[in-house]
Amino acid sequence: MLYDKVYFVEELCHTKGGCLVMEQYKSIALIDSGVGGLTVVKELIHQLPHENIVYFGDTAHMPYGPRPYEQVRGFVYEILDFLKTQEIKLVIIACNTAASAGLHYYQEKIDLPLIGVIEPGVRAAIRQTRNNKIGVIGTTGTIESGAYRDVFNRLAPGIQLYSQPCPLFVLIVENGLVGSPEAVRVAEEYLRPLKIAGIDTLILGCTHYPLMSDVIEKVMGPGVKLISSAEETAREAKRILGEKGLLRGGIREASNRRFFVSGPAKPFADLAQNLIGGTIRVYQVILPW
Repeated sequence: MLYDKVYFVEELCHTKGGCLVMEQYKSIALIDSGVGGLTVVKELIHQLPHENIVYFGDTAHMPYGPRPYEQVRGFVYEILDFLKTQEIKLVIIACNTAASAGLHYYQEKIDLPLIGVIEPGVRAAIRQTRNNKIGVIGTTGTIESGAYRDVFNRLAPGIQLYSQPCPLFVLIVENGLVGSPEAVRVAEEYLRPLKIAGIDTLILGCTHYPLMSDVIEKVMGPGVKLISSAEETAREAKRILGEKGLLRGGIREASNRRFFVSGPAKPFADLAQNLIGGTIRVYQVILPW
């Protein structure tokens, strides 16, 4: 279906006789290439249970990792245009590849607070490491962009950073193969250089990767702390909304969570149901790419 300016807005009307939405009632919006950003949603639900959430998974164009950044930015621009119809108050680019392509480009398109998932994960890793050897795994695009290295150079230039692209992890997650022997074999191959380097902290530099954390922990061993940016990103969202007086905390009405995808709804709904539970409402939206 094509969207327009009134798409689903009736669900958000809280004033008598009109559709003026109170700022606190507006939603936190998340953008991801698929299901990975649901790890951030899960943490938002934990930290900010009263908040409304709108999620867009661009499953028709997943994975973003191998794509040129200009193309990725084009996808995100279209999603941002759609999200503007959904009464939102903050945007999270819950995809490391999309964030690596340039948060400043997206900020030019929308006059709302906008955050990514890279810097929050870096800050958490810096606090965690004991030997100053940190690894980061991500899509090919994220690793080749140098986005993580740039943030480390700014926040903690003394850290020894070891980066490793793991492009097949996204496909393993999206195809429900996390528990397969193939997933273990792929993880062993990808992670071997990081084990040899002796890292003690590993950033899961793609929001899909926490869904493989059991496999990654098994391969890396108990001496390596895994860092998911989801917790830190949710904390950052809470801080920003609190400073702007936009938190919905204490409001008794049930929160509203809507999930949109550019591909078929059912596969996404099945994975989302397993990850975050509850009733998952998923709508397929055909955008004018």
